[in-house]
Amino acid sequence: MSTALVAFFHIVQQFSWGGDVTRWLGGVRAELPIWLAVARTPVSLFVPAVDLPVWGALAQVLVVFGLAELTLGRTRTVLIAYIATVSGTMAARLMIALGPDRILGIDSKLGHALDTGPSAAVVGLVVAIAWADRAMVLMATVWGLMIAEVAWKPNLAGREHLVGMAAVLAYAVGAEAWRRGREVREVVEWTSTRGLRERAAARH
Repeated sequence: MSTALVAFFHIVQQFSWGGDVTRWLGGVRAELPIWLAVARTPVSLFVPAVDLPVWGALAQVLVVFGLAELTLGRTRTVLIAYIATVSGTMAARLMIALGPDRILGIDSKLGHALDTGPSAAVVGLVVAIAWADRAMVLMATVWGLMIAEVAWKPNLAGREHLVGMAAVLAYAVGAEAWRRGREVREVVEWTSTRGLRERAAARH
């Protein structure tokens, strides 16, 4: 489904009316009001970046989204893809607000640039898959490649990807800690309830 959506928006963009509709539905820019950027983000995830080959985006989505659904399930795949994308989008606003004269800041002119495509979601899902499978080599590789890309060619997209990856990793670690904590609480509650029942039966 995700691959079909990327292909659909790529085809639609080839028409003059389609380009306008696509920008209206999924055209995210840092200069937009936050509520509008957040509302458009789910669609923007499937709108291919105009400066990148669409076949690369299709291949990434087909492989990574497919593996993510098998590993994480469909609901978590969609949630993590959104977390990675919206985190990067919000981070871009902060970087622009800081300005080029501060650490991590960037030129305000980049606020006019379209910020679309599935790449942030793809790298975020790779991080989630690596964490779920404890594939630390994969985890180190994707982080190393993204850090090297930003160091070699600093740009807004690379920084957004790193932020999205960090947000996904924080979510994955937090969700696992919560799940394990809940399991421990359930065991403690079950043990306590069983003990009370046994003591009550002994008194009778």
